[in-house]
This record gives sequence, structure tokens and C-alpha cells, in this order.
Amino acid sequence: MTRVLSRGDLEAVLDPSACLAALREGFLVADSATVSGQRVRTDLPFPGTATALIPGLLPGVEAYTVKVNAKFPHARPALRGVICLHSGTDGELLALLDSATVTAWRTGLAAALGTDLLSRPGADAVIGVVGAGAQAELMVRGLRALGRRGELVVHDTDTDRAAAFADDHGGKVAGSAAEVAAGADVVLLATWSRAALLGLADARPGQHFTTLGADEPGKQELAADLLRAALLVVDDRDLAACMGALAAAGLPASAADATLGELLRGEHPGRAGEAEISVYAPVGLPWQDLALAWVAYQEAERRGAGVGVDLLA
Repeated sequence: MTRVLSRGDLEAVLDPSACLAALREGFLVADSATVSGQRVRTDLPFPGTATALIPGLLPGVEAYTVKVNAKFPHARPALRGVICLHSGTDGELLALLDSATVTAWRTGLAAALGTDLLSRPGADAVIGVVGAGAQAELMVRGLRALGRRGELVVHDTDTDRAAAFADDHGGKVAGSAAEVAAGADVVLLATWSRAALLGLADARPGQHFTTLGADEPGKQELAADLLRAALLVVDDRDLAACMGALAAAGLPASAADATLGELLRGEHPGRAGEAEISVYAPVGLPWQDLALAWVAYQEAERRGAGVGVDLLA
């Protein structure tokens, strides 16, 4: 029997604190997986791209994921697809999960982990958001769960969406990305931009930036001079240099100072001082899909959530 979990089902069974714990554990152990995950994307003869992440694996989890996504920037939602959760014992298809929901949760919450680890301590730090979509929503929710309760300032090219985001989180709207950076201690970017929105001239000592938008070739949110000047942390060096923030800025894999896993395992000391600028620039990894899908599946099994389908009938 295969459990089908819709967006509503997933939002009912997922809890930010439990997901943050699963992602933190994943960053600690994922590098020891014996099979490396692959991320494949291709252009289409339509106004979008196709992406597949395979296999999502984690030591200690007897299952794996395969994700297939369509990314159409002008659609709502812009990302649509499915995550297949398979048993590692016999390949049984345990669950089909809405990939837009799982991707937003795992991407936003993993970014919240990196942001909390790299930015200067302080619950009252002002949080800036550029791009008021689903991933920004989960980043902010994740930071709130981690005790970051500071004021919020938000910018989006869709002013109505920015206003709604500000209303939801008790924040205020800014007229540009530069205005957000001028007023925030922590800046979260999650856009479809194909040109740098912020550079070193927009930053100040001690500031932190998390850039989620540069997750495929041609997309860019932060300029090369800001990346060079900052303590630069990624989730995977090679992917970041192939299709992430490093690639967009023309920087090699060696430009990354550390991975988030290395920071969490204590293999890199992290921020050197109060004045250092830091950047977290992830691309997104297959094991993160498994981490969230496994949490969702176990909780759905416990609650009887979703719909059971016998695909072999």
C-alpha cells in the first residue's frame, strides 16, 4: 500500500522543530553515505525547467527518495512535482508526497539552521526578507522556532505579496533589496533573480546573508565581491560551483570556506569575529528530501493521514 500525502496532509503532520532536528542530524551524518546523491536539471521547450534529485539517502534510514520537479517561475505555485519514498529493503513505494511542500520545508528550514549558526547571536536581530514566497516563509518560521524573534522587513517585486507577508509576520515593507539590507542584521533572499541584487557596497560589518535563489545555472542574488569578502558556507562545494551561487559569480569550489556539515561537526570554527560578514549559499541536496519525507511518512503512519492506494491492484 502506498500512502499519498497532499500539501494539506503534509502541513498537518509536519512540525518545524521535529524537521529542524532531522535536518541537523542529516547534516552531521550525510557525508558518510556510501552513495552520492545526484541533481539533474534540463531546460524545456516551455517556460520552465525540469529537475530530478536521486537518490535521497541517509545513514540509519532504511529508505530512499526520488524527486521529480517542474519549475515554472510565473506559475503559482512555481514548483510542482512528486517525491517517491521507497523502502530500502525491497523497493516498495511507501509514499508519494507533494514535492512543492517538502521542498519548501526542507529548503527553508535547512537555511534557517545555517542562518542561525552563522549569524551573530541575538534574538532581537532584525530579519530582512527579499522574495516573499514559500521558502522565505519557512526560513522565517524556522528562525522563530530557533528563538530568533526580531523585527522583520520584507521586499518583493509583487507589492501585494510583500504586504501580506509583512502582515503575517508583524513586519514592514521595503521598496528594494538594498533597503532591506540597509535595515536588517540578517538578510534572507529567495527569488528567481538572474542578476545580483546585493553586493559588498550593500553590506556592513557583522551582517549575515542567506541566498536560496541561486539553485540552478544562470540564477544569482549576491555579487562576487560580497561572496569573496564573506565567510562563505555552502551545502556542497562542487554543486555550488557547478550550478549555485559560486557558479553564478564565476568562483571556483575552493572559494567556499566550509560546508554547513563541517560547521555542525566542529570541523570549521565558523565566524571569526563580530565584524565578519557571513553568507550561507546552499543549492539543496537529495538527502534533505529523505529527511523530511521520512519524518512526514512516520507521522502520517502514526495518525493515519493521507490516502492509501494499492498501485499494484
